[in-house]
Amino acid sequence: MRIGLTGGAGFIGGHTIESLVRRGHEVVVFDHHGRIAPGVMNGLASHDREAVVAHWGDTRDEVSVTEFAAHVDGIIHLASVLGTQETVGNPRPAVMTNVQSGLNVFEACAQYDIPCVNICVGNKGMANPYSASKTCVESLGEMFVRDRGLRLNQVRAVNAYGPRQVMAAPYGPSRVRKILPAFIARALTGSPIEVYGDGTQVSDMVWVGDVANVLVSALEMAAKGQVCHEILEVGPAVHHQVNEVAEMVVESVQTFGHSGAPIVHLPMRPGETPGANVTVNPDTLQFLGLGAEDLRPLKDGIDRTVQWYIEHWLPGWVRREAP
Repeated sequence: MRIGLTGGAGFIGGHTIESLVRRGHEVVVFDHHGRIAPGVMNGLASHDREAVVAHWGDTRDEVSVTEFAAHVDGIIHLASVLGTQETVGNPRPAVMTNVQSGLNVFEACAQYDIPCVNICVGNKGMANPYSASKTCVESLGEMFVRDRGLRLNQVRAVNAYGPRQVMAAPYGPSRVRKILPAFIARALTGSPIEVYGDGTQVSDMVWVGDVANVLVSALEMAAKGQVCHEILEVGPAVHHQVNEVAEMVVESVQTFGHSGAPIVHLPMRPGETPGANVTVNPDTLQFLGLGAEDLRPLKDGIDRTVQWYIEHWLPGWVRREAP
């Protein structure tokens, strides 16, 4: 199949490209950057690179999205404006982009009768523009399935982590702070690991490669006309508090010969609920013939991620900090 991928310049998008190519699909990336996620092409064999092309486009533009849909056999929709506290000060970019983009993709897929997969927010129900807008798109998707016959499967993933996730300032250029890159950067540099709140809240993590594989499987099922009428949720059956995740990062960097760092606590960020548990029900993956036992264990995933940052990020940071 020739699969359209919105947001292919992003973290999850890059790993989804790899999963699609491994399964023999062609990929057309639709992204307003007009490029593919950094590092992805280097990881593909030379004969696989021809299966991936980039197409510049803005998912807020219904004409561009409709034209894009006319040239692919299905769409995985990942493009969105991210952030919790980062979107509170100015909600409009997240709300207008996320809702309009989702509506455009659903409308175009329904028009051309092609299958679609939409990625849903992990922390559904939180009072921030990102969560609210993505929850709205989720509801619109349910309407399109029920009333327009759209072949749509929706996938909810908790915090995706893994290699190539961009760090936020001062450790990297991202404007959105993600939990694993933030913890790892501080642990590797000896700076205190900052945990928001008391750290007893549960914020489950899932290996990005597992998220990508579920997205592709969900699209393949939709292409066969098999639509799941509940959200396919990707995450572990065993839950961990944020304090535990921070401790696992410290243990991992110490395993690789680094000293680690102390853990400190900060007030909760705006847009996040104190004591909230961000978890999912992996039993929904039975629709795809999968279960929590098929997902990468957290400790192994953290070790692999720490090793990637040691090999690919840390040398550049050391050079940057050298007098």
